[in-house]
Amino acid sequence: MWRGNSPGGNPGAATEGTGGDLGGQGNWGLEDAPGLLVRASLPIMPAWPSPLASSALTLLLGALTSLFLWYCYRLGSQDMQALGAGSRAGSVSGGPRGCSETGRPSPGSSGEPREGPRAEGLVSRRLRAYARRYSWAGMGRVRRAAQGGPGPGGGPGVLGIQRPGLLFLPDLPSAPFMPRDAQRHDVELLESSFPAILRDFGAVSWDFSGTTPLPRGWSPPLAPGCYQLLLYQAGRCQPSNCRRCPGAYRALRGLRSFMSANTFGNAGFSVLLPGARLEGRCGPTNARVRCHLGLKIPPGCELVVGGEPQCWAEGHCLLVDDSFLNTVAHNGSPEDGPRVVFIVDLWHPNVAGAERQALDFVFAPDP
Repeated sequence: MWRGNSPGGNPGAATEGTGGDLGGQGNWGLEDAPGLLVRASLPIMPAWPSPLASSALTLLLGALTSLFLWYCYRLGSQDMQALGAGSRAGSVSGGPRGCSETGRPSPGSSGEPREGPRAEGLVSRRLRAYARRYSWAGMGRVRRAAQGGPGPGGGPGVLGIQRPGLLFLPDLPSAPFMPRDAQRHDVELLESSFPAILRDFGAVSWDFSGTTPLPRGWSPPLAPGCYQLLLYQAGRCQPSNCRRCPGAYRALRGLRSFMSANTFGNAGFSVLLPGARLEGRCGPTNARVRCHLGLKIPPGCELVVGGEPQCWAEGHCLLVDDSFLNTVAHNGSPEDGPRVVFIVDLWHPNVAGAERQALDFVFAPDP
């Protein structure tokens, strides 16, 4: 220990360092030098003034909040513009290019698929809006369909005979005609309702001669000799027609897979006069199956789907994938009378529940 003079002038008094801080009171010895050197080498940072730190943090949080709110606003405005564009342009729910046998004009039903970024972009934006609200779970096929992936909707199709005009759902088992077991419950329900549905048709039918104005509820002819009365049109119930056909409406309400909530879904009576023909048409999507219940089937009537001929039978159902090229004809004589079928659009049995919900959202009927 180094001995130095004490403050009081006592040369014999030993004075030790405080062992505390560098500016402590009292004297220090040589043995304290290493610790003091270490402390002297540390950077001396002044304390940040707390009011200034609080202000800077407040400004930073405010800026981040403003950016987040602006981003949410942009996303919301884009979704609203997309949905509004679909309602105004009608590019999803309908168009002027041809009609399927039951339903209002639908894109691509003339057999020529609608291609172009506008329709695909609208479907993709609606699907993104659905996913933000719910989830992308189970949306792999629908997402690929919305992006216009390879398949009949964007190419030559299966041997050139399957050309859905608006939506092609990939990896969906397809055949021009499907077995009854694919929708057994709904097929059996419609067939058991055959007498009631036939009575309803008798209550609304007319002579179909074309010499008198169309009765209430009947649509203008799709082609010469082709008439229809719809209970559901492009996913929208037609209340007056449903009231006039209580048996048919009751049957529709009991179906499990009726496509009743989007623009692909229709249900109603289809009448084809002798000599009439609907040729070379494709439906808008392969996600549906059309169920034809034969009501009045005279000789000489034919249905060809995807090159495969079939014929209706009274009181029995046919399940048809109308995304395949199809032709309907009545080659009978005038004395045979019209061919009458009751047509209902059902979901394809291999479209999953999550996919159905998403497609109902994307192709919801116009308000």
